[in-house]
Amino acid sequence: MTAPSRPHRVCLVCSGNICRSPMAETVLRRLVEKVGLGGRVEVGSAGTGPWHVGEDPDPRAVRALERRGYPPPAATARQFRPSWFAEQDLILALDTGHASELRAMAPDAEAAARVHLLRSFDGRARGHLDIPDPYYSGQAAFDRCLAVIERACLGVVDVLRRELEEG
Repeated sequence: MTAPSRPHRVCLVCSGNICRSPMAETVLRRLVEKVGLGGRVEVGSAGTGPWHVGEDPDPRAVRALERRGYPPPAATARQFRPSWFAEQDLILALDTGHASELRAMAPDAEAAARVHLLRSFDGRARGHLDIPDPYYSGQAAFDRCLAVIERACLGVVDVLRRELEEG
């Protein structure tokens, strides 16, 4: 459980941190604020690889978010580092490949256990837990991806609210 002296930290992770994870970060941050957990939960995102470090989110991701009433993502792409395990309470991978990479870089079993698939929080996922990468597709794929992310983030917020209220 999170130490009372700091917020509960959540990091969403995809490949390059320009499509799925910044969309998920934006959605989760909005939901956390909406349910009154803004001061108790910090949300960030990163990629498993260095390909886009320092770049802005993909314009198609920004368009998808804006069309659903979200602000554009605030941060530029960054790469997840093994040292971050010490700072994160919940690490949400966008697909099974990301989860495997993250668990492999975890310093110990306790850190690896903090890695979960984002879509595992979506009760309607029915075993399809990867959120498809829209990068090589058009705008419609980004819009579909965002809808899946929104459903999963609702489940994450429910879990966070219960954990923080019980703690």
